[in-house]
Amino acid sequence: MSSTPPKQIFKGSILRRVFSFVKPYRFVFWTNVFLSIVLAFSTPIRPYLIQATVNAAIGKAMTLPSWVHWVLPNNAFDTAIQLILSITVFQVVFILFETLVRFFFTFGMAWLGQQVIRDLRNKVYHKIMHWEMRQFDKTPIGTLTTRTINDIESINDIFSDGLIPILADLLTIIVTLTTMFVIDWKLTLICLIPFPIMLVATYFFKESVNKSFNQVRNAVAALNAFVQEHISGMQVVQAFSAEEKEMQKFSKINEGHKAANIKAIFAYSVFFPVVEVVLALSIGLIVWWVADRSLDAGLLVAFILFLNQIFRPLRMIADKFNVLQMGMVAAERVFKVLDNQDVTLDEGTYAPVQIHGKIAFKEVCFAYNEPNWVLDHLNFDVDAGTTVALVGSTGSGKTSIISILNRLYPYQSGAILLDDHPIESYSLDRLRASVGVVLQDVFLFSGSVLDNITLRNKDIRKEQVYEAAKMIGMHDFILQLPGGYDYQVMERGATLSLGQRQLLSFIRALLYNPSILILDEATSSIDTESEQLIERAIDTLIKGRTSIVIAHRLSTIRKANKIIVLDQGQIKEMGTHLELLQQGGLYATLNEMQFEQKKVS
Repeated sequence: MSSTPPKQIFKGSILRRVFSFVKPYRFVFWTNVFLSIVLAFSTPIRPYLIQATVNAAIGKAMTLPSWVHWVLPNNAFDTAIQLILSITVFQVVFILFETLVRFFFTFGMAWLGQQVIRDLRNKVYHKIMHWEMRQFDKTPIGTLTTRTINDIESINDIFSDGLIPILADLLTIIVTLTTMFVIDWKLTLICLIPFPIMLVATYFFKESVNKSFNQVRNAVAALNAFVQEHISGMQVVQAFSAEEKEMQKFSKINEGHKAANIKAIFAYSVFFPVVEVVLALSIGLIVWWVADRSLDAGLLVAFILFLNQIFRPLRMIADKFNVLQMGMVAAERVFKVLDNQDVTLDEGTYAPVQIHGKIAFKEVCFAYNEPNWVLDHLNFDVDAGTTVALVGSTGSGKTSIISILNRLYPYQSGAILLDDHPIESYSLDRLRASVGVVLQDVFLFSGSVLDNITLRNKDIRKEQVYEAAKMIGMHDFILQLPGGYDYQVMERGATLSLGQRQLLSFIRALLYNPSILILDEATSSIDTESEQLIERAIDTLIKGRTSIVIAHRLSTIRKANKIIVLDQGQIKEMGTHLELLQQGGLYATLNEMQFEQKKVS
């Protein structure tokens, strides 16, 4: 992903959107703004008081402002010793006060940032959860992980090290310089002579680090995507002995990440010594000016302290500016996720209490990528409570039918009716709660067997789970696992066989008692014993329930009320098992081929 040019980063709209998430916490925000002002105006106080202390110690008279007389006791001005002691005690108290204010400011900004990124991360993840599946087909998982985790974490820097801290540092510099001009404007101009060097160094530092940080961010996204993809597919990598080849690809991406970081490190290594040199030059000019004109030592000490108070934020302001830029780059990427309306399905409001399960496809056309049509003017009906089987070769459109029925993908034309209502009119929750799906590729989450069956739905009682498991014939098997229903399933169900994972998903579908049951190759990859187990459960499950069964094994669909034979997205044949055999067409050919394969095996 290309980096965003700096001139595009500070769009007011992006900054406004980031700070729109501050609205629920506006009291904390304005409190921190006030604290930043207090800190800025308190900065010159201590050097000024140290100047008064030094002058009092050397016996040089100094006119103190009225506020000093107001905060110190009346007898503090009787002798030099009393004045020094009084100012010292006041400074100790003032340092404690300043430290407390700085603590609340630092903690408050960090707290505010954490609240904002929590709310923003919830909003982004909610958005991703409601994307249509098409977007996941073309967006690497690692990229979405980066957007949800790394990029949103960078937005936190806008608060902890970004806009408000930068403004606070700028205000501190302005207040300190104003105080210096008021005390001695000539000496202030003298000590500012080396500052053009500082400005030039800051500009080049900012540009260099900003470019490096953009490269680092892109490299992190590439690393996340690569690692996520290859760990998920490690079985394929090892099966084809591609470890060395994939390692070389990873090393190349990792090398880019290292190079970008080294560029940033080099910029820091040059910038901070330059700052120290400029500070040393300024202090040297102050000493020369004061010594040449026999000015007081208190003024010398005060101006050296003033310079340190100016340079301390200057050292970090360029770095903070880059951090702010990177936070804005991250925010722009995150908002692109939130603003992507093309990947969110329009949702209806129709949510009937009961869905009977009558389905009708009318001239339905669908393609994952137009104009490569997967379904071409498809027409068929499924009566409520009946079983329809979909048969066809790989790529004929069987799985696509259930994907668009469940609104995982939008179809391009035609109409799909459920109980004589367009499926677009249904709320997604009601629609998908009424459709139970058992897929060929079963995904199990890390967690217990019980959690994977119920999907952590606390409204489902254990007794209901036990009853569903008994119907499938899995209850005794689950009890034999270590911990029974509390047995911890590893990521993607790695500790269970494919057949066991499919049986668990079957329990999951049965438990939710859907009006429509879809079995997508549910018995294609399991042994004969498990297949017979599922077929017995299916006979019980599909009674009185609309069922759509996809299967390569034709023996599992002979009892279907209707069999639809698909080829290249079109319906070639339709009828019962016996009717299609009598036609002697494609179905009969497929049946004969499987019969011959069974004889050979």
